Amino acid sequence: MTADIKLPNKSVNWTWTWPGWSQISRYKCMSCSLQAGSQPKKSRPKKTNCLHLITLVAVFVLASSLLGQTTGTGDTSVTAVRGESWIVHLGRSFGETSMGKTWNLGPPPPDPGTELPPWQLNLSPGFPAPIVTLHGSDLYRMTCQGCHKESGQGAPPEINSVIDPVRATSVVAITARMKAAGREMSRSDTAAMAKESKAMLLQRLHIGGQHMLPPTMSEAEIRSLVAYLEQLAAIPGAEKNQTAVKESSYRIGEHIVKSTCHVCHSATGPNPSPDQILKGAIPPLSALTTRVSLSGFVRKVTSGAPIIMGTPPTYYRGHMPVYVYFSQDEAAAAYLYLIRYPPRP
Repeated sequence: MTADIKLPNKSVNWTWTWPGWSQISRYKCMSCSLQAGSQPKKSRPKKTNCLHLITLVAVFVLASSLLGQTTGTGDTSVTAVRGESWIVHLGRSFGETSMGKTWNLGPPPPDPGTELPPWQLNLSPGFPAPIVTLHGSDLYRMTCQGCHKESGQGAPPEINSVIDPVRATSVVAITARMKAAGREMSRSDTAAMAKESKAMLLQRLHIGGQHMLPPTMSEAEIRSLVAYLEQLAAIPGAEKNQTAVKESSYRIGEHIVKSTCHVCHSATGPNPSPDQILKGAIPPLSALTTRVSLSGFVRKVTSGAPIIMGTPPTYYRGHMPVYVYFSQDEAAAAYLYLIRYPPRP
């Protein structure tokens, strides 16, 4: 699929602009270029108890059960997450970006003197599975949807749509666009434009961009993701080209942590106090497995939960988005990944 396309040098830092569409302007056609909490309710938090310790022991047993089960998956090597968060890298605050946000917030804090409502951890029987089949749609959820949304439209002007860049890789889509505009383009020019756009798309998926986290996908994962992106962009016949990959649970956790969590959470750093969190501090990934249990982590990611902030420590509605499109198993895989591969500076 990519044998005839030479990828640019990985040191290049470029903006996601698609000359394939802008070339249409030479034919007097339209050109297309991408655009580059609640008040506190006084409530005394419950003290943690030995259940957290028991949960940690169970988690270590689960993590240990995965050792030696990643062979034969075709994965690239699973590695620890490193470095500052992506928004820190870009010099943006949490309130100044749409990156990583689903716009779904968790529940409000409990009334004073009441406990948090019950919540049940419900992992699949046999979790963690040694091998999991992922389709391109799954890879998109784990590595792209946090910023580009389910539709692929993103949040312009900060986060560009992926739809037109993908359509620009299709001779059929380009031809249909030209025809709708009442213009003509030779087959050879159309093919050249599609090839150039495909090279740019693959470059983006290999090394990221000026404002996009560098992906960490294997060639097989990229092929599966591209097939799904073509389906998302309504490229004719794309639904017949969908492929799947076999992944370990650790690899699933790595995808989620590196492509979603790391947008806002730095890998390492000081564990902030409730007062610091109220003032905007974001806990590092290295602290999450000591701050919350497996159950608490999965609840926070998939359903949301109030967070203790301020002085005196008080429950508030959490600032963290809720990722309803992650299953409990997937969120738990992220937790196990953070334990097995501790974040690095």
